[in-house]
Amino acid sequence: MRIIAGRGRGTQLFAPKGMDTRPTQDKVKESLFNMIQFDVPQARVLDLFAGSGALALESLSRGAESAVLVDKSREALDCIRRNIQKLRMDDETTVLACDWTQALVKCQIQGLQFDLVFLDPPYRMTELAEISNKLLEMNLLAQDALLVIEHRTDTQPQMNDCFSLERERTYGDTQIHFYRLNMEEAHEI
Repeated sequence: MRIIAGRGRGTQLFAPKGMDTRPTQDKVKESLFNMIQFDVPQARVLDLFAGSGALALESLSRGAESAVLVDKSREALDCIRRNIQKLRMDDETTVLACDWTQALVKCQIQGLQFDLVFLDPPYRMTELAEISNKLLEMNLLAQDALLVIEHRTDTQPQMNDCFSLERERTYGDTQIHFYRLNMEEAHEI
């Protein structure tokens, strides 16, 4: 696993061992970033189940402004911190060692908003719609924010009407959905 493009191109990343973390394969990551390439520059990124931090760090390498990386696994957090240090991205990153609900509260208290959100939770987790609704309710999404949701093909997220599906891709038993926040719909809630 490595950084594919940008200033960190070619840098090998540390990844947690075991089955709890599923690092996004380089081919899938490259395809994903080709699809969102115009959303990345200057984006404020939230990687809610960061694992190794590969998605947020790839975003920073490609010109994102900042990234908040969240994980509660000690091993994942160790890898994230090592990867940040290896890429010299300390000034652009914030690492939160907690679960997603606590992370959202911390982000809300700090008044953060995000342009690009990666949701790649453990496959056994099915609260994707709940998470996206909390992001919306807590005013953590910037206008036209993009949510990139990776999940098993047998667990389709039931999204709020404020999010419109822009595209979806399937890679084996993994599916990625790209949802755009429709701010007009959000203001009606």
